[in-house]
Amino acid sequence: MNNIENLISNETLQKRINQLADEINNDYKGKDLIVVCVLKGAFYFFSDLTRKLTSNIQLEFMRVSSYEGENTTGKIKVKLDLDCSIEGKDVLIVDDIIDSGFTTSFLMKHLASKNPKTIKLCVLLDKLEKRKNDMKADYVGFTISNHFVIGYGLDLDEKYRNIPEISCIIKDKNEEEKVKKDKDIIIKQLKNH
Repeated sequence: MNNIENLISNETLQKRINQLADEINNDYKGKDLIVVCVLKGAFYFFSDLTRKLTSNIQLEFMRVSSYEGENTTGKIKVKLDLDCSIEGKDVLIVDDIIDSGFTTSFLMKHLASKNPKTIKLCVLLDKLEKRKNDMKADYVGFTISNHFVIGYGLDLDEKYRNIPEISCIIKDKNEEEKVKKDKDIIIKQLKNH
């Protein structure tokens, strides 16, 4: 196994989640909201976020997959779909990460085909430099460099989800230096929100 280096502490995660909840509460004040957790990676984030939401919310779950190990397979599978109607309703998708954007784009189109009134996306992590399309989230926790991240729900072959912070798998000195720079950027992002 390669070295593992902490990128975002749990304390920093919780501060940013509080900020995101404030933004969402402001945008959906007085509205009913269906909040969809994208399993398995987003479940810690989803749990912490939804407990801070003040709207009347309904919790729903989906599971899509395109990864094996550290690489995307390019094939997106819906392993668990919604079991309720979202037609004419406000929907917020909560996901762990956007990297290439293919899975997220597929998911947004899939749910849009069910005719919601509105559909927005909240992600904890955004890897802009890996984006292969114009996919953008409405609410973003942190923008990070192209690290392979684990912890706080994120996994490597179903391992490391239970690490309470977000960490990077370090393969070489360059990666180690990038993580040090990103830690400073993350603190600045937190202060700017």
